[in-house]
Amino acid sequence: MTADLNTLLLSCRKLFLRRHEVLVQIGIHDFEKTAPQRLWIDVELYVPLAQSTPRGDRIDEVVDYDFVREVVAQRIAQGHIGLQETLVDELVERLLQNPGVAAVRLSTCKPDVYPDCEAVGVEVFRIRSQEAA
Repeated sequence: MTADLNTLLLSCRKLFLRRHEVLVQIGIHDFEKTAPQRLWIDVELYVPLAQSTPRGDRIDEVVDYDFVREVVAQRIAQGHIGLQETLVDELVERLLQNPGVAAVRLSTCKPDVYPDCEAVGVEVFRIRSQEAA
C-alpha cells in the first residue's frame, strides 16, 4: 500500500473541496430524525497528471468540481441517512466511478452535535482498485 500511495502522490494532482456545507437528513437518534442537520464535507480527489493537465485551458480537459457537488447533492436528495460512515462510503464509491479519479479522501463533520467540541466526523481514503482502473 505504501508504494501505491507514494506513486499516487507523485503522479497525481490533488483537487479539493473544503468545508462544503449542506443540510442533511442524517442521524440515528430520534432528535436527529426531525430536522436536517448541518454537515461539512471535505473531499480530495487524486487525478493522474496525464488526465488533469490542460493543454487548451478548457474545463473538459480536467475533472470539474461541479461533479463533486452533484454527487453530494444527488445522494442527499435520496433521503435520510443513518450514519456518517454510510454516507462517506457511498460518496467515495460514487466519486471513484469517475474514470479520471484514481483515489478519494472524504470526510464529513457534524458541527452542531456537542457543545464542547467543534465537530464529530468520519474520514476515509480509498484508492481505485487495479481491476477498476
